Order: sequence, then C-alpha cells, then structure tokens
Amino acid sequence: MKHLAALFESYPQFATYYTTVVRYVFVALTLFILIKSIRSLLASQNPSEIWAYLALPDGSHQPLRHWENVIGRATSADIVIDIMTVSRNHGTLVRDEDGNWKYNDLGSKGGTLINGLSVYQSTPVEMGDTITMGGVECTLVPASLKEKITNREMRRRQTKPFSPWVSLIALTIFQILTCIQFIAARGSSLPMLVLVCFALFTVVMWAYCIVMRSMHRTAFEMEMIAFYLCTINLSIVASSAPESIFKQFMAIILGMGLFVVLCWYLRDLSRALRIRKLLVLLSIGLLLINIVFGQATNGSVNWVHLGGMNLQPSELVKIAFIFIGSATLDELYEKKNLSMFMLFSIFCLGSLAVMNDFGTALIFFATFLVMSFLRSGEFGKLVLVLGVCGLGGLMAIRFVPHISSRFASWGHIWDYPDDQGFQQTRALSGGSSGGLLGLGAGDGWVHNITAVDTDLVFCMVQEEWGLITAILIVVSLLTLCLFAVRSIRAGRSAYYTIAACSATSLIIVQTMLNVLGSVDILPFTGVTLPFTSNGGTSMLASWGLLAFLKAADTRQNASIAVASTDETDVDEFIEELETGQ
Repeated sequence: MKHLAALFESYPQFATYYTTVVRYVFVALTLFILIKSIRSLLASQNPSEIWAYLALPDGSHQPLRHWENVIGRATSADIVIDIMTVSRNHGTLVRDEDGNWKYNDLGSKGGTLINGLSVYQSTPVEMGDTITMGGVECTLVPASLKEKITNREMRRRQTKPFSPWVSLIALTIFQILTCIQFIAARGSSLPMLVLVCFALFTVVMWAYCIVMRSMHRTAFEMEMIAFYLCTINLSIVASSAPESIFKQFMAIILGMGLFVVLCWYLRDLSRALRIRKLLVLLSIGLLLINIVFGQATNGSVNWVHLGGMNLQPSELVKIAFIFIGSATLDELYEKKNLSMFMLFSIFCLGSLAVMNDFGTALIFFATFLVMSFLRSGEFGKLVLVLGVCGLGGLMAIRFVPHISSRFASWGHIWDYPDDQGFQQTRALSGGSSGGLLGLGAGDGWVHNITAVDTDLVFCMVQEEWGLITAILIVVSLLTLCLFAVRSIRAGRSAYYTIAACSATSLIIVQTMLNVLGSVDILPFTGVTLPFTSNGGTSMLASWGLLAFLKAADTRQNASIAVASTDETDVDEFIEELETGQ
C-alpha cells in the first residue's frame, strides 16, 4: 500500500487516469454481477409439490400441494367441494415435517367424521382414512412412489443451478479495484484497516460459497446480491467513517451468521413456532430499554449507546415482528393467536410513537397491514385500521415538532436550503455531481453531511458510484422481493408464505422511504437503505430479513432453509430396491 500510495502522491495524474478508467470497469462489473443474479431469479420457478391426494365422491383426486390446506365450499379454499352441506371453510388438512397428517374442523355446521367418529379438534389422519364433511365422504390417498420420483425429477429439471464462481471472481476483482481506488483517492492517509476489512470480507464470501457448495446447494443469487451490496456498504463506511469500518465488517459477519442460523431454524416449523413467546418478551424488553435509556438523535429517541457502540433496537425487533406475526393455517382461525399478534403490534407501534421514530413506525405499520390481510383476507377491516392510524399519523405530523418540520419542507427543500432542507439539498447536489458513472470511491464530498451515509445513502452512492449503480442497487432489492412473492405459490406452509410477504413488504417500504425521501418525492423520514447504509443493527436486520426470503425458495437444493423428508424417503427406497435386486 505504501509504495502505491507514494506513486499516486508523486504523480497525481496517475490517480486521475486510474479513476477515470476504472469508473467504466466498475459499472461493467456491477452490470455483470447484478444482472446475472437478477436474470437467474426472474427466470427461476419454484416447483409445485404434491404431498398427497384427497379422493372426492365424484371419483376425482384433488392434489394437496401444500402442507396446510383449507377444505370447503368457498372458491378461496385449497380443496373446493361445491356441495351445500359443506361449509365455506369446513376444515383444514395439515401435514407436519415428518409426513403425518391432521384434520381440524373449523366449527362447521355439518360437522366432520373420521372413519365414522365425530371430531371437534385436531385429529390425526392416516392414509386411506375416510373424512366425512357435511355428509360428503372423502379419502386421503398417498402419492405413489413413481409419482414422487417423477416429481423429484421435475423439480430438478425446473431448477437451474446458479454457479457462484464466475460472479465471485468478478466481485473479487471489483473489491480489489475498489481498494486501489481508495489508495488513489486518499493516499497514505487511508487507514490500513480499510484494506484489511475488504480482504477479510473477500475470504468470507469465498468460504461461504465453498462450504455451501460442498453441501450440494445450487442457488446463490440472493447471497451474491447481498455480497455486492455489502461491498458497497464497506466502501460507503470507508469514505464517511473509516475509523468504524471494522465494526461494520463485524456487523456483516454477524449478519451472515444470523442469516445461516435463521435459515437452519426455519427448516423445522414447529421449532420456529415455539420460539415466538420468547421473541415477544425479548422484543418488549428491547423497546422498553430503548424508551428508558435511548438518546435523542435528530428528534427521535431510537438509539442506545452501549460500551462505545450505538444500537438501534427497533431494527432487531423487525425480525421478531415477522416471526411473531406469521402463522400456520390452523392458527389463522384461532382468536387467541390473532389477539396476541394485535396486542404485540399495538405495543410496537405505540413504543415507536413514544420514541418519535416516525419512519420506522411507517415501516412497521405497512408490514402490519400486509400481515393482517394475509391472516384474515378481510379488506374492510384493514380500511378501518388504516383510517384510524392515518388520523393518528396526521396528529403526529401536526403536534410532533421534528416530524411537522420535515413534512413542512416536503416538496420545498430548495426554499429552505440552509434550514429544514439543508441535508437533502446538499445530498442531492452531491448525488447529481456523480453523473452516470460517479466520481470514484473516496473522491466525493457529500460524506461530510450529517447522516448522509445512513438516511441519505442513495445520494452518496450516486455521487461516488454513479446513477447507474444506484438504480441497479434498488432494482436488485426489488428483484429479491419479487422472487419471494412469486415463490409463495409453491409455499409449503402459510407460515413461510406470510413471513416471506411480510419481509418483502418491509424491504420495499424501507427502500421506497429511503430513496424517494432522499430525492424529496416522499417526506424525509430518516430510515436506512437495506444492506447499504452505515449501521450495525441495520445490517443485522437486512441479513435476517433475507433469511425469510430464502426460506420461501423451494427449488431443488436451493435453500438451506428447506428440508424435504420425502427426498430421503425416495432415495432410501430406491437404494433398498437396488440392494434387493
């Protein structure tokens, strides 16, 4: 580093030539890395799985494509039985991870019999058992071994493996060139720790992919997008706060660890359900600590200073909120479960209101609306809730000083360039100076503006990396969400479906508030951009949310979050046949 820094300092024109040329290389590598992953995600299909059949009186066999199925007369039911004696939502037929089935009557008028015996609660059902709903006899029929093998082969054909190696090489080159760019921009004043953190992150990326590939995993698109965004994150921190880069690097490592742990934990649905009560207590504790010990920053009391570190507990509560709010199909019909979710949501939103954290409250509220709709499907109630909370929001805008000042300057920041619009006008000026290609990492000036590397990071990316890169970052985040939404059609459990949609809504709303708030299209709310903004708890939350999206990926060997016992059963049976022969 010393020799290269001395060369650039002795011949400044070399640094200028290097930055001029490498900006084009950065954009080309960004296009290659992100578009390769984006195209793979958009082209992929989550295969539909058949777990069993329900034989109906007319002789038809309706496939059970999910672990959790509603049976009834309603057109929204998974298995529709259009007979008047059957209730609209008559009962549920649910499979667990071990392949055991249970039937639960939903308080139907016609009642339910299993093998001639009346049932009023969750009851085990074996293959071949007769389920009589409102006088209509149905039989649970297993999928044949041949069909299981065919389904497995179809899943393998539909799953297009995404090799990480070429993308990793491109990203490694990107990181090396970024380090050289920082040396050209900062010279000998650049802390050696910046280069060390980039090098360590490169090693961690390769180690992750090697370990996962040794486990026969075939899809790395989500991780590659996250790795790229984390690289931009390190460069943002290196420009704005190089003394904090090791903390940010450790936040990335901890975030990756959280991602792996959550993916593994979500493999077992019953285990994921059991932890929710503990998460409720932890979330309440975190928010209370924030209220009691938090310190005001820009009008919001959402930071806790602990041992030289600044923590934002509400970022971690986002993960718990999705864990707690998601529910299995049977739980959607339990008033107790719904009441717990409503009370927890009210507590979270109330705590954020006390902390004056309007931006995070908006994110939680949007996620709450999505969860509520997915849980109930009742649009009318959501309109009522939206109206009440909208009134509360208007009151906050009217009576909370820092919120009212931000809304007062919304759309008029250039009228107050030295007052309410100071941050945004400077950030927009710096962003526009970057043009399409950017000024080069470390060559910008907008990092001197307060909170530009967190709440206004989109403008900082524009300035140093260019508009093309900034737009691609947003597109890649939206692609992750689009893939998750598409994949829920093949979702095994309502829990995974609700969790993926909730994480998606959270990421989309947070991205919109950050990006559109930075450019004054929406009010400036002071929220971070996932994976990109400077901040440890924000990085942890981003990786945690990615785990819910990964859990929705049911492609063959694509996700460490999905375990298929049927695969093992089929392989063992084939092996036994071959041994017997």
